[in-house]
Amino acid sequence: MSNTAQTSAIDRIHLLLDDNSFVEIGAQITNRSTDFNMQGKSVPGDGVITGYGVIDGNVVYVYSQDASALGGSIGEMHARKIAQIYDLALKMGAPVIGLVDCAGLRLQEAADALAGFGTLYLKQTMASGVIPQITAVFGSCGGGSAVSASLSDFTFMAEKGSKLFVNSPNVLEGNYTEKCDTSAAGFKAESGVADFVEEDETAVLNQIRTLVTILPCNNEDDDSFDECNDDLNRLTYLADSKDSAKALADISDDNFFMEVKKDFAKEMVTGFIRLNGATVGAVANRTALIDEEGKTTEKFDGTLTTKGCQKAAQFVNFCDAFNIPVLSLTDAAGYKACTCEEKTIAKAAAGLTYAFANATVPKVNVVTGKAMGSAYITMNSKHIGADMVFAFENAKIGMMDAKEAVKIMYADEIKNAKDKASFVNEKAREYDSLQSSVQAAAGRGYVDAVIAPADARKNLLYAFDMLFTKRENRPSKKHGTV
Repeated sequence: MSNTAQTSAIDRIHLLLDDNSFVEIGAQITNRSTDFNMQGKSVPGDGVITGYGVIDGNVVYVYSQDASALGGSIGEMHARKIAQIYDLALKMGAPVIGLVDCAGLRLQEAADALAGFGTLYLKQTMASGVIPQITAVFGSCGGGSAVSASLSDFTFMAEKGSKLFVNSPNVLEGNYTEKCDTSAAGFKAESGVADFVEEDETAVLNQIRTLVTILPCNNEDDDSFDECNDDLNRLTYLADSKDSAKALADISDDNFFMEVKKDFAKEMVTGFIRLNGATVGAVANRTALIDEEGKTTEKFDGTLTTKGCQKAAQFVNFCDAFNIPVLSLTDAAGYKACTCEEKTIAKAAAGLTYAFANATVPKVNVVTGKAMGSAYITMNSKHIGADMVFAFENAKIGMMDAKEAVKIMYADEIKNAKDKASFVNEKAREYDSLQSSVQAAAGRGYVDAVIAPADARKNLLYAFDMLFTKRENRPSKKHGTV
């Protein structure tokens, strides 16, 4: 299952980093176990190449597993080398990138290998929210390695050759690879485990380079700013698109948009844009998937789902940890109503509400369509801490659909009305005007400005520029519990 035949461990490093920038650390380290005749087997570098280098001027630490050395299996010294890279990265405040091609734990060193794995998990936990952690899977990433990949912030997979699994597909009862390859990149992307799936190894490495250049190097220092050559006052003609991925690209500098978890919970869009050269994390509701030719390929009902909330909450938490401002585009008609969702949606919606409310970075919300009920509150409303809220002219903000509200409020009157339909329509228009219009919300201070979709870019850009020096004090606590 290894991809070593295509690209070696060291070649992957050289393709990832700037030319001639890689410096290897621990090249002479090898295994020290003598059990099961291991004393006669020299394992160069103990199956992993570790060191540091540069990506577009940014220092990064990298490890690349060598499947030609005992299958790249993780033994005691293998894990120790990776842990050392983490120690250095934490001291220097630089990202860690893992290039995984691993047969799993080294059986000849069972107890020591497990101890090494535990140490690695601890290092990743300590690094979480301090430095970005990126894992790319090129061959096998099974068992404990799959847990390690998921402890990182972003997981990349190649469409061909990448396998990520806790349990191999063929050991799952009633399953086998030909029936459903649960380790394949496509399956992991649809289930939300893989954040990015690219065509081949080269595309994966190029995407990692792009990601590194737009992320802060750690949670305190941010060198991710870039020069903006795009018109700051450019009009945006897709800002109100039902496909919010296209809206975000239209708003962003030079139409840059790097979508995260593209194939998971498609009704919720997450990713990174640029505004005046600064990286901004974006979360948006999506009601339609539109292809490059402008054709609608998939429709969504505009409700919040469990998977969508989980996807968005995880992304907002990452942005907050690394001081990346957050933009949300809200078009939420409520929560998904079905038996399956009812089991999980309350907890998931609470998690997203908490993520937005807990984040102290600059937060801006744009109501692009419907913003109804408590789903509206959850989507980064002013009530839970959004610093600035804009709304498009035709947006709706309120409790529920006007006609449904009227049917509840005027149940008796409707029964006695001569023309029930006319009565409901008249009262619905009145309810819309008084309680569900964007003007009513703005009049109460819940919306800071009503804007045209064409003016979205410049208004957002100015808002984030104004919020650049935001400081916010919160109650002292160890951490929340949601």
